[in-house]
Amino acid sequence: MSAIENRYEFVLLFDVENGNPNGDPDAGNMPRIDPETNLGLITDVCLKRKVRNFVELAKGSDQSYRIFIKEKAVLNSQIRRPYEEDPATKEALAAWESWKKNKKLPKPSKHYEDVAKDWMCKNFYDVRTFGAVMSTGEKEQSEEDSSKIRKTAGQVRGPVQLAFARSIEPVTPLDVTITRMAVATEKEAEAQSGDNRTMGRKHIIPYGLYRAEGFISAPLAAQTGFSDDDLELFWQALMQMFDHDHSAARGKMSARKLVVFKHADKLGNAPAHKLFDLVTVRRATDPDAPARSFGDYAVSVDTAGLPQGVSLEEKL
Repeated sequence: MSAIENRYEFVLLFDVENGNPNGDPDAGNMPRIDPETNLGLITDVCLKRKVRNFVELAKGSDQSYRIFIKEKAVLNSQIRRPYEEDPATKEALAAWESWKKNKKLPKPSKHYEDVAKDWMCKNFYDVRTFGAVMSTGEKEQSEEDSSKIRKTAGQVRGPVQLAFARSIEPVTPLDVTITRMAVATEKEAEAQSGDNRTMGRKHIIPYGLYRAEGFISAPLAAQTGFSDDDLELFWQALMQMFDHDHSAARGKMSARKLVVFKHADKLGNAPAHKLFDLVTVRRATDPDAPARSFGDYAVSVDTAGLPQGVSLEEKL
């Protein structure tokens, strides 16, 4: 499958109800906020994590949709895989070692690291989508001589990038006290003299509507092999990732609207910020009362203001 031929921008609206969409470890895991405006923040890596998790669920054992950045993954072990599993990488490495020993031989047309990078892009969805730093490989001794070689896969700039999500209006993080009726050990039970309740804290936002904006570059997709099938899977992930990410901490999170701008060519036909300005979110109810549902907002898309060469699709 060939890489995509068009540039894209997109706007994703999603909300949280009685949950913590993205805790800040520097603030006791309270929901992230902009301290100057009290607008809620959600990091790009938080959203990418949810996309990765969805792809892993959706594609299962499909070898070309493996995930490079995942919980407890040993990255250097993953980076070594093309050197262990890919004949082309092995051949490129052998040719490079031969040339290093004898510079009279023709210099290999492609560095072994680039061949390994191609294999990683082909086999790991998140590498060819978001990019990755794969230059952390460990030095190993060559079988041919005592020199040290570093088996790495370089760095990849991913065609898909997201900005931080920001809430439409200021949010109010709450620190809620909770109780636990059970204890973990007999010692805890004895120490509490018959009362097994312990106190804890839970951080939530009563309600917040967030807006995330993203970019997809066709020229960078050509470098990683990000295809139309990969793109459709990405749209599906944005629409469904919250459905498989529920937990007691995150409360109720839902994707509400996905607006996609498609350019007629690879380089694009309009600045991204002008397209983002076409999507506006305003209060549909009393602005002095706190918003508590998606129905408190009105979303409009100015289709009449679309620049020439840009088409629009609303997927939600």
